[in-house]
Amino acid sequence: MGRDIALSIRRDDAIAKISGEAKYTCDVKFENMLYGKTLRSKIARGKIKSIKYPSLPEGYYIVDKDDVPKPNKLKILKSDMSVFAQDVVNYVGEPIALVVGEDKEIIDNILSKIEVEYENIQPILTLEEGLNTKEPIYGDNNLFADYVVEKGDINEVKNRASYVYEGEYETGYQEQFYLETQGIIADFKDGKITIYGSMQCPYYIKNALLDFFKADSDKIRVVQLTTGGGFGGKEDYPSLIAAQAAAASIKCKRPVKIVYDRDEDIEFTTKRHPSKIKLKSYLDDNFKVIGMEADIILDGGAYASLSEVVLQRAMFAISGVYNIENLYVKGRAVATNKAISGAFRGFGAPQAFFAIEIHMEHIAKKFNLNPLDFKINNLIKRGDKSSTGGTFRDEIKLKEMIKRAEIMSSYNEKKSRFKEERKEGKLKGIGMSLFFHGGGFTGSGERDHIKAKVKLLKKIDETVEILISNVEMGQGAMTTSRKIVAYTLNIPIEKVIFENPDTDRVPDSGPTVASRTTVVVGELLREAAEELKNRWNENETLIVEADYKYPEGYEWDGDKFKGDAYTSYSFGVNVVEVEVDSITYESTIKNVYAVYDIGQAIDERIVKGQIDGGIVQGLGYAGIEVMENKEGRFLQRTSSDYIIPTSKDVPYIYSELLCEPFKYGPYGAKALGELTFVGSPPAYALSVEDALGLEISNIPVRPENILEVLRHGK
Repeated sequence: MGRDIALSIRRDDAIAKISGEAKYTCDVKFENMLYGKTLRSKIARGKIKSIKYPSLPEGYYIVDKDDVPKPNKLKILKSDMSVFAQDVVNYVGEPIALVVGEDKEIIDNILSKIEVEYENIQPILTLEEGLNTKEPIYGDNNLFADYVVEKGDINEVKNRASYVYEGEYETGYQEQFYLETQGIIADFKDGKITIYGSMQCPYYIKNALLDFFKADSDKIRVVQLTTGGGFGGKEDYPSLIAAQAAAASIKCKRPVKIVYDRDEDIEFTTKRHPSKIKLKSYLDDNFKVIGMEADIILDGGAYASLSEVVLQRAMFAISGVYNIENLYVKGRAVATNKAISGAFRGFGAPQAFFAIEIHMEHIAKKFNLNPLDFKINNLIKRGDKSSTGGTFRDEIKLKEMIKRAEIMSSYNEKKSRFKEERKEGKLKGIGMSLFFHGGGFTGSGERDHIKAKVKLLKKIDETVEILISNVEMGQGAMTTSRKIVAYTLNIPIEKVIFENPDTDRVPDSGPTVASRTTVVVGELLREAAEELKNRWNENETLIVEADYKYPEGYEWDGDKFKGDAYTSYSFGVNVVEVEVDSITYESTIKNVYAVYDIGQAIDERIVKGQIDGGIVQGLGYAGIEVMENKEGRFLQRTSSDYIIPTSKDVPYIYSELLCEPFKYGPYGAKALGELTFVGSPPAYALSVEDALGLEISNIPVRPENILEVLRHGK
């Protein structure tokens, strides 16, 4: 293998996927396999008074709450969600039962004949209702999480501030819209449950089923099949489908497959958390932001899922890339009678960075300052404290990155030129955003909860197999991991094997989430490969292991939410250039310019793919991906109604990399996957602001909303 690890190679999974040879869950069949389809609630909140099932043909089954162990609660972070509705339903689409059999048309016919009688309860459909309800869905206060983060002395700052600015910002739902829908196969045989399917986190499923079925570890096996995208949507939700399929397989004594169709997947699976964020900043005479108060409210939907940790990252990110020495941040994740909000690329950071970047721009405009100069004057630098009191230990190259982005995009020249062109009716605009992303889990998650372990198996034929639980889902993890091992061992990459994980064979190296696969697991693979290199003997089988060790000098207090929330930070600058139609107010994105510090790139083509994909997904979130919920049901619930960017919507994306290596990452690599999403939404919104001369505080930015503001000033 070549010595330059950044050089691109052909991806391992490319040929099988392009040729159609790759086997996804829907392609896999077992002997005597049955199919399951879900009976779902038709109301947002209520009690189940009765269910009338029709007579079933021979070989068809109903699987519901009576077929699962008590207390019928699935543990994600909290144990609040029933696998099948027990006595109440809390959102439209909540699973009540499965109909299982051989013929899908007969299953549909059975489903159409089931009668469910409900006693309606007034649903909680807005954040305001959720905060003020006297009939909570969850706990006593209807909050899945409720945190306060303090830094410095905000009250002292209030007394000496020369200027104050307040703003409110909102973000909407977003659907992951992975190419392959959710799918699981369960096979109960000889007292053991084996799960096959499309997933990001095999051990999450295993641990959830161990808890749910009160089983011994050797009685649950999870095998990842080829997975067609995830973006966070296959982090938590597959555990629910796996529990349902497993219960069905136990009852029917045959393998059971559940695969959602696209409409079912869009309407009922987890989404990005909508948010409402209030920011109040205090400035001194020199327009330095000396303090900020933040109130972050996330809509968690009907069950807790991952809202707690999504909120944590949002709270950490809310001060952005700015050195604000005094902070008071309140965060709440609220229960509502809507589909569950869960993991999605960025995990709370996109909501926070949209708010803080727009907020800083609006402060500058309010006080007639140059927005970019104002932001630069408030930037964090090496040695500054984070929002939780941790230290930014590595060099921060944001000023250099801003300069590169200015040159790449001709930012200042276009800013002036577009202003003149707008006088002639050409509505052109340009906007810039600054951002970062912390690699891995927030706080002590890697140290105290995940405790990742990797293994390398050297075989007699001199091949080396990677044994980890992290998955390939289209992002390039398989190729990246093999490159790290081959590079370290100085062997051809063809000698390194990476198969889809099987929990009976691989250790728990943690989930494929939180931009941790390269920076955390990749470093463990490098360490294991170094040991293997030192112990290498030809014609000998050898297994080496590496366990995660929390880097020395980093500290975290989870009870106080204080300290080093992350050990590494990747940084980015995005510039978006738009033209707005003066009649329809539709925006056309002309160009995007991006500069990133991700440490050492492991494979430049994979990096470029992550950059382009993340930027476009973020532009969709900010501009066209509208998902409205009325009376507990999404209006955009089909692939015809929910619009995502197509190839025609993708602008040319110019990108560059700067390298500030992280000493605890493999060859200096830092996190990438989520970073590329975070910056494009605020940059897009700011470019539309620039084109139209108005202030935007909500996304997605829709033409009808722009027209409303222009007509009525609100």
